[in-house]
Amino acid sequence: MSSTESSAYEGFTAEERAAMKDHAQERKTAARRSSRADKAVEAERDVLAKIAEMQDSDRVLAERVHAVITASAPVLAPKLWYGMPAYALDGKVVCFFQSAEKFKARYATLGFSDQAKLDEGTMWAAGFALTEVTAEVEARIGGLVKQAVS
Repeated sequence: MSSTESSAYEGFTAEERAAMKDHAQERKTAARRSSRADKAVEAERDVLAKIAEMQDSDRVLAERVHAVITASAPVLAPKLWYGMPAYALDGKVVCFFQSAEKFKARYATLGFSDQAKLDEGTMWAAGFALTEVTAEVEARIGGLVKQAVS
């Protein structure tokens, strides 16, 4: 970068740095666990604990999203990913819940990684804003998650 450029890189936000620290801690914790079964049980416990820590509106959304994902795609394993509840297939994150509070956003997000099989033509959604989880939204999440792992 030359000194004459007008845009200055300010680095990561405090929220982004906190998420990276969470991810590093998650990896250390997972490495210390013994058996695969222990890791799975502890990982789900970690996800449920993280959901329980969320503010009321985010917590309600996350609890319902967690229930829908685990019921719709039992092959997905809950785990923490950058401090967020996530759901992985063979260790690779397929989808995740991002609370509004975590990144000071207007709404919570259900996001999908490139591992999700949601491809539809040359462009498709990889993230969905959530303000409420109704029966219709639950059905849509269930359908997306099933498609993502098919």
